Amino acid sequence: MTNSAGPAATSEATRTRDSEPAMAVTLSGRLLIDSALYNKGTAFTAEERRELGLLGFLPPQVESIETQVARAYRAYQGKPTDIERHIYLRQLQDENETLFYRLVLEHIEEMMPIVYTPVVGQACQQFSDIYRRPRGLFLAWPDRADLDTCLAGIRRHAEVIVVTDGERILGLGDQGAGGMGISIGKLSLYTLIGGVHPAHTLPICLDVGTNNAERLNDPSYIGWRHERITGQDYDDFIEMFVTAVRRRYPNALLQWEDFSSAHAAPILARYRDRLCTFNDDIQGTAAVATGTILAAMEVAGGRLTEQRFVMLGAGSAGIGIRDQLIRTMIRHGLDEATAGNEFYVLDSKGLIHDGRSDLSPAKRAVAQPASAIAGWRGSSLADVVHHARPTVLMGATGEPGVFTEAIIREMAAHTERPIVFPMSNPTSRAEAIPEDLLKWTDGRALVATGSPFAPVNHGGRTHVIAQSNNSYIFPAIGLAVRAAGIRRITDDLFMTAAEALKDTSPALHDPAAPLLPALRDIRPVARHIARAVALEAQAQGLAEPIDEARLDRRLDEAMWFPAYRRLVPA
Repeated sequence: MTNSAGPAATSEATRTRDSEPAMAVTLSGRLLIDSALYNKGTAFTAEERRELGLLGFLPPQVESIETQVARAYRAYQGKPTDIERHIYLRQLQDENETLFYRLVLEHIEEMMPIVYTPVVGQACQQFSDIYRRPRGLFLAWPDRADLDTCLAGIRRHAEVIVVTDGERILGLGDQGAGGMGISIGKLSLYTLIGGVHPAHTLPICLDVGTNNAERLNDPSYIGWRHERITGQDYDDFIEMFVTAVRRRYPNALLQWEDFSSAHAAPILARYRDRLCTFNDDIQGTAAVATGTILAAMEVAGGRLTEQRFVMLGAGSAGIGIRDQLIRTMIRHGLDEATAGNEFYVLDSKGLIHDGRSDLSPAKRAVAQPASAIAGWRGSSLADVVHHARPTVLMGATGEPGVFTEAIIREMAAHTERPIVFPMSNPTSRAEAIPEDLLKWTDGRALVATGSPFAPVNHGGRTHVIAQSNNSYIFPAIGLAVRAAGIRRITDDLFMTAAEALKDTSPALHDPAAPLLPALRDIRPVARHIARAVALEAQAQGLAEPIDEARLDRRLDEAMWFPAYRRLVPA
């Protein structure tokens, strides 16, 4: 999306099909071709070329979108590196959004890792070097008095907004203005998977400076060259931003993305009841992890209430997963205290227990009683695995290789089907690689990862590695909000999303199958999850009560498909 390409007909239906009525546009000639939302390139018909002032701007051959996709795919294949493929796709998105989404949708398993994780991490690191055209909004601290003016410059109706301050990008840390790559990438998945029309998405980067010395000293860095603002100034800026969004887009879904642990939970707590909002690192990650674990339970033959969990990583994602799993265990029959006793969380200093004096309030809330570890030889990950004998081990640290052979073999000695989820991304930051996990457990481990990994051949069997990625969850939440008119997002809705994701697991029907559906099936999976979430929102009084047949129609109508519509002069 570019700031200058506001749609001329925002009242038109957002679901695109070749059979839909013609759409009136006010743009013509070169301005029309330069609008990524309306550009059809060589697919403009002869009649459209005459009516819309396009004669002479295009070569004479009129092509189908299928022909364009084939040409674009050949060009994509010609790029020698993943980052160049990412740059090519971003350029195509800036030139012709319909063609971009059609291309990626037809090659989703190949291209989603290029559009999003893991390659988007490298794109964020190199954002200033690969920057080409404006997309979305950079709201910088020096412009804080003009936030309303900035939002007014977007001449479109934003239904879904993704915002980051760039401080904790994936496992890569502070990338400052480069965090915009995450907002753009996330919204691409909202469209690709959840069917949100690209005209109704808005990526935002809150540029409050950066503490990354490499960025500050880089002559090409395009962000605000200043150390991060903190304290009350930061809180006031977030408040000004939310107030401006509520004035401009009171019914939009606002997703917080890649904020630091110090800010993520407080921001969510402060605003979750003031607008339709959620934090994907806390709630989305927790939901997809929970859904994948529930599927693994079915394969392993155990019950959720019988498991012992170890979480390495006490940031937003780690604590969010822990809290969601405990809520789910309570739903399955445990009381809160018993569920909490089965969950061990570690940070960089070891097990979090109430005998430590260095705990933040968030960590103290997840601490084990010091009395529970009396007599342990220590509180490192190896010690916890030895003494607690977990059945489930998860990582959200961004520290590659911390799930060592000794730790995994120790775990496997005490459970028949160890469930091991190295959740960190990008791929280079995973706590372990699936090939090693299967080798160290003689093929018994049930593995899911946060970033994509190739299938592993072990013991004469091919193991397809499930990518327990938030993309299974957040686009479905967006679809549910838009189709059902959900006004607020609660943790129960994410629990419902997790249960619905579990129901789609191929492993429920074939224990040798992966824990999660293939990416090529992710659109119908998103619709299934969105339907369940919408029904739960209605039950909670958070959405308009409509019958299921009408809800199904709304879900179908809300899912935009990338196909060209006939354009006529307004």
